[in-house]
Amino acid sequence: MVKVIQAHNVSLADLEAKFGLQQAENETFFTEWFDTLPEITDLEKQDLDRVKFHFLRLVKRPPLSEETVKLVVLSPLLNLAGFYDEPFYIRGEESIEISAEDEEEVIRGRIDILVIQEKLWLLVIESKKSSFSLLEAIPQALAYMLADPSQDKPTFGLVTNGSDFIFLKLTKQNQPRYATSDQFTLLKRKSELYQVLSILKNLSQILS
Repeated sequence: MVKVIQAHNVSLADLEAKFGLQQAENETFFTEWFDTLPEITDLEKQDLDRVKFHFLRLVKRPPLSEETVKLVVLSPLLNLAGFYDEPFYIRGEESIEISAEDEEEVIRGRIDILVIQEKLWLLVIESKKSSFSLLEAIPQALAYMLADPSQDKPTFGLVTNGSDFIFLKLTKQNQPRYATSDQFTLLKRKSELYQVLSILKNLSQILS
């Protein structure tokens, strides 16, 4: 009988054991989050400042749900980065299942937001309520990224709880490898949302 594991219960150790997933130590593996990033315009900065203001206003009246995080923070970011335009399209609450060879276990879950181009899963976004640790979301996002049918192109991910953001990159040639970006936050006096949008714009240019 096949055992079903919910993706939110998967750990990095599980993914390492079942899929041979390894963390890439070389900084050149994931340069897309810091190398030659596009500039953010003054108008975009104004939009991001409003995103921060709206988020901080809502945080005063917890709890802040995943749906609210997607509506107030993620949707404006994806729009500004160009992921609502051609050649991309968005799917929400996408179901996935993955299983390793010769394993009688299936990992099952639902992606919060999936950005697709030409039927390739390019950007997986896992959002959590504001009190959720991103460290707990990373294995779940990587499990979804492993389900990407493309073997020869990298898959990128983003995990966020509304206030903090971490980008992910996964490749699957020969052996699956991943790396993470630094953690960014909008809670600093000088918000790092500008950097988050710059990275998203860079990914949309690379993947379009």
